Amino acid sequence: MLATVRDIGSLTGLSERYADQVKLLALGMTDESAAAGALMTAIHTFGSLDVVINNAGYGNLSSVEETPISDFRAQIETNLFGTIIVTKAVLPYFRERKAGQFIQFSSLGGRIGLPGRGPYSAAKWGVEGFSEVLSREVAPLGIKVTIVEPGGFRTDFAGSSTKLSEGHSEYDSTVGATARFQRNYNGKQPR
Repeated sequence: MLATVRDIGSLTGLSERYADQVKLLALGMTDESAAAGALMTAIHTFGSLDVVINNAGYGNLSSVEETPISDFRAQIETNLFGTIIVTKAVLPYFRERKAGQFIQFSSLGGRIGLPGRGPYSAAKWGVEGFSEVLSREVAPLGIKVTIVEPGGFRTDFAGSSTKLSEGHSEYDSTVGATARFQRNYNGKQPR
C-alpha cells in the first residue's frame, strides 16, 4: 500500500508497524504533478494500483461573514480539488485496465450544512456531486466509485489542526454553539 500524506513524520508508526507492506510518500493534494508522480510510484513499487482512497480534508470553523475568501479557497482547494486532482491522475490508468475503485471521503457535512462550516460543507457537497457524476461516467468502464460520509470520530480533525472562531456575539447561538460543542466533543468521539 502507498500511503500519502503532507507530513510523512505523522505516519512513522504506520511505516514501522507495516514496513514491508506500506510505502510512505509526501503528497500535497493540490499539486497535479505530485499526484501523477504518486500514481507512478504506486505502480512501480507494487506492480499495479487497484483502489484509490481520497480522504484528505480539514475544516476550520467560523461564520460565513467572518471567514476570509482566502480560507474558503484553501479549504475548497484541499477538500474538493484535491479529490478531483488525484482522481483525474488515476482515471486514465483505471480506464485502460477497465478496473479500479475510488473511495471518496465526503462527510456528513456534505449532506448537512452546520453553522460555522461554510467552506467545509461547500467543498464536501462538491465531492458528493463530483463523485456521483464520476460514478455514472465510469461504471460502464468497470470502475467503481464509493462515497463515504462519516460523522465525527476520533482524529485530530476537531483538535489542534482546526481553527475555531466563535465570532461576533450575534452568532453565539449558531456558530458559537458549534465551536463550543466541538471543543467539548474533541477526544470523546467514537473510535
